[in-house]
Amino acid sequence: QVQLVESGGGPVQIGGSLKLSCTTSGNVFDYKAMRWYRQGPGEKRQYVAIITNNGITVYSEAVKGRFTISRDVVENAVYLQMNALKPEDTDVYICNLETTSGNYWGQGTQVTVSS
Repeated sequence: QVQLVESGGGPVQIGGSLKLSCTTSGNVFDYKAMRWYRQGPGEKRQYVAIITNNGITVYSEAVKGRFTISRDVVENAVYLQMNALKPEDTDVYICNLETTSGNYWGQGTQVTVSS
C-alpha cells in the first residue's frame, strides 16, 4: 500500500522560506508525476506545482519564480522549496502521487505566513 507523508510546514514570517518534503512508502512501480496542491479552510484544492517522471516541472502562476519543486528518485521523495513567502501562501500543502494504477494523497502540512 502506497502512503505519502508531508513534513516541513510551520509558521514563517513574510518574505521567509520553508522547504516541504513528501516521502512515499510502499511499492511504486509506475510513477507518472508528483504534484503539490494547497487548500485553505472551506476552499477548493489548488494546484501548485508538478514534476513528471522525466523531470519536467510546471508551476502555477501564483508561485512561479518563488517555489521550486524537486525530486529524489532514490528516496522516492518530492520537495517544495518556498521562498519569498506571502500571507496568501498560508494553506495546507498536500502532496499527490500519480501512477498508472491510481492517485495517492498525503494528509497535508500547514504553512502559516504572517508578520
